[in-house]
Amino acid sequence: MVEKMKLLHITGPKGDIDRVMDVYLSKYEIHFENAIASLSSLSNVRPYVETNIYKDAYARAGELWEYLKDGPQDKAKRLAPDEAQKIIDAAYELTEEIIARQEELKRERLKTQKLMEEIGPFRELDYEFKKILGFRFIAFRFGRVSREYYQKLERYIHETDHVLFYECHSDEHYVWGGYFAPRVYVTEVDAACLSFHFERVYIPDSFEGTPEAAWQEASGRLREYEQEEASLKKQLQDTLTRHRKKLSAAYFSLKSYCENFDVRRLAVCTKPKHGGQGTEEYYILYGWMSEADAGRFEAEIAQDALVHVMEEEVDEKLTASPPTKLKNPKVLKPFEMFVEMYGLPAYNEMDPTIFIALTYTLMFGIMFGDVGQGLCLFAGGFLLYRLKKINLAAIISLAGAWSVVFGFLYGSIFGFEDIIEAVWMRPMDNIMTTLMLAVGFGMILILVAMVINIVNAVRAKDIGRLLFDPSGVAGLICYGCAALCIVLYATGNPLPATGILAAAVGIPLLAILFKEPLSNLAERKKKLLPEGSPVMYLVEALVELFDVVLSYATNSISFVRVGAFALSHAGMMGVVFTLAGYENGSANWIVVVLGNVVVTGLEGLVVGIQVLRLEYYEMFSRFYKGTGKPFRAFFHK
Repeated sequence: MVEKMKLLHITGPKGDIDRVMDVYLSKYEIHFENAIASLSSLSNVRPYVETNIYKDAYARAGELWEYLKDGPQDKAKRLAPDEAQKIIDAAYELTEEIIARQEELKRERLKTQKLMEEIGPFRELDYEFKKILGFRFIAFRFGRVSREYYQKLERYIHETDHVLFYECHSDEHYVWGGYFAPRVYVTEVDAACLSFHFERVYIPDSFEGTPEAAWQEASGRLREYEQEEASLKKQLQDTLTRHRKKLSAAYFSLKSYCENFDVRRLAVCTKPKHGGQGTEEYYILYGWMSEADAGRFEAEIAQDALVHVMEEEVDEKLTASPPTKLKNPKVLKPFEMFVEMYGLPAYNEMDPTIFIALTYTLMFGIMFGDVGQGLCLFAGGFLLYRLKKINLAAIISLAGAWSVVFGFLYGSIFGFEDIIEAVWMRPMDNIMTTLMLAVGFGMILILVAMVINIVNAVRAKDIGRLLFDPSGVAGLICYGCAALCIVLYATGNPLPATGILAAAVGIPLLAILFKEPLSNLAERKKKLLPEGSPVMYLVEALVELFDVVLSYATNSISFVRVGAFALSHAGMMGVVFTLAGYENGSANWIVVVLGNVVVTGLEGLVVGIQVLRLEYYEMFSRFYKGTGKPFRAFFHK
């Protein structure tokens, strides 16, 4: 269900806002609105703009906490800001030398890594680079060229007598190397190589020996730096761990102060005048709380003269739409995932969590009825949810429970249909009945979806949607009468008189056809028809009506898959038993076991997706919009 909300206006002296955050509001879940957006038209209010005085201290505390966050999380007591700041400063003094050495090592490591990256591609140059720097009559250039131009560069070098290219390294994109030319020709060679997209790389002259020797030496230094960094990190962690409780208290206190300070971004300040007493600045906060939390909060601050609260009930005149906060029993909580995937319900919409929990698991069980495989899904999903808290695992577990129920109804256990008797029927023995029952079941669900749509329309006070929508009262009467006629025909009972049938189906269809003018008439609007040609409106309305009638038929027939998957399960297990030679009396039990594993995994996945498709496209689309705004608590309990 969607929790009932109240919009609270919280005011008090400007300097008291931190106390109110800390003492009162931090205990509750509250969704703040931007107050300046609602009060921007008032001349005596301004944004509450201040620099966060706790930000730097919290950042420094966070740097130290990185070394301790993986340890046990003790519940820390709340410290005053000055006390927390002193603890952080003392910790930095205690670890100053270690941190300074860490920074120095980091700089040296980055410098070494850069050197290795620069000389790495030229490691195959087996010549001391400083000797190349000493050439007097030969100029050199090192760099890289893309493979698409390398062949052209090779052809140029082959045809030119006064240039030599030495290839050092290559990959799928580039070739690294250097070219040598007499200094008298170097300008001409540079221009030619530049035209072949030769990208020059400047090798540092700060190393001795060959590039390979320098690279190996740098690699050794890098390993030493990394070892020393690891040692310093452990030393720092050990030092901080001895003062863990104090640091934990300081860190979480500063974190709370910093986050609480940020609420000012959502507040405004005003300067109300009190006759003869001067002027005092006040803050104003807007926030949504659940009715239960709002009641407890107001009772708590009743005796506090510095805090004033006014509450507003939800109505159409509010400038801010209420956020949606779902509240469901624990067993249904995992199904909120499916609702959120489609979109949260608007505040005045019905929460479809219960509906999807019942229909999803029920349809899954109908389509995948097997006692043994259902038990595996139930147990596996339950264990995975208990260990990892994965919502999908809980859904699988509950769906597996329904699979067990329908497994008994179908008389199927691990695909065997000769071990237990069917309480109801075996799908493969009554194929047409199974498919017809699936369509009938789908029609019932569509009718239920229409009823929910009518309830949502009443909540939204939308007369047109209530009376003339394809899923409103007109659609319910039309589709319900058509479904009744199909049931009567299928069971051999006489149909209603033609006139009654035509009225029961035709009149609702006419109401759907003229939904817009009828809605405008019911809402007492002056203009009944939309702008444009009445003929074009009628043509568009007829096309839409045809689509509505077609959707009634296709949505109903779509539920054939419920019965089809019940049949396919028996068929797939029949294939497994055939491959295992079960019918010959000498079954290969390895094939039987592997077949059950494959069928459980594959069919379970496909059935789960197909059921979700039925939920979204055949039912949710009839009654649910999912345009809600999520409730985002500023303080998390």
